[in-house]
Amino acid sequence: MNGILERTLSILEHLATHADGLPLASIADGLHIPRSAAHRLLTDLCRCGYVRQVREHGDYVLTTKLVALGLGFLSSSGIVDIAQPLLDRLAETSRELVRLSVIDGDRLTWVARAQGARSGLRYDPDMGMDARLSCTATGHAWLLTMSDERAIELVARQGFGSREEYGPSAPTTVTALLKFVHAARKRGFSLIDEVFTPGMTAMAAPVRKPGHDAIGVISIAGPRVRLTPERMLELGPHLLDAAAELAASSSASAMFKKQPFQGRA
Repeated sequence: MNGILERTLSILEHLATHADGLPLASIADGLHIPRSAAHRLLTDLCRCGYVRQVREHGDYVLTTKLVALGLGFLSSSGIVDIAQPLLDRLAETSRELVRLSVIDGDRLTWVARAQGARSGLRYDPDMGMDARLSCTATGHAWLLTMSDERAIELVARQGFGSREEYGPSAPTTVTALLKFVHAARKRGFSLIDEVFTPGMTAMAAPVRKPGHDAIGVISIAGPRVRLTPERMLELGPHLLDAAAELAASSSASAMFKKQPFQGRA
């Protein structure tokens, strides 16, 4: 990690996963950057308003400037205006968390959500994260739209992770992964049970027009005591209808441009 730009971005990404902030030494050592170089980069980031120190000589934390940039982009793209009513309706039907992710090159990022749970356990992870393709319903829903070869390529590039990081049923081999993808391809949407997170289930469908590559994914997630496999199968038609409706209206958003060809199944 030698380039100034690469080091700067790595610091921002590292701080994004530590909301309480980190001291200089921890940032530098964790990213294998000389402390003197890390200090110069953090000073520049503070000067530009992307990072601040909690107190003099204290921990470094991200400011909201990056958040503002992201929210401004989403607002100008029109994606939230288009998708939010659909997400709200599906959340009301499912009574669970509904999320939208968009495809940008080889990345699949959660950008909008609607919470349908009104009581009990609420599963509500942060937005802005990239989906782990190997062990999320969102990732499987995207992979089902492409050839096995292309799916394996994308997962290999991102990595599988381990069962210690995810749920007890998370696939850690290509063979195990393709079983999930093939099953999802047959039904038209993915379905996972304690794969991404212990005690949680999820389902997802790709957003794509007939004859085109996927442009995003809509998912439903919740605790397995409520969102059982039987319940997910009941919700399947509602999920597919929402994905089709969003695909039909996608031309109104600048973000929903035709994606590079992925090699369809």
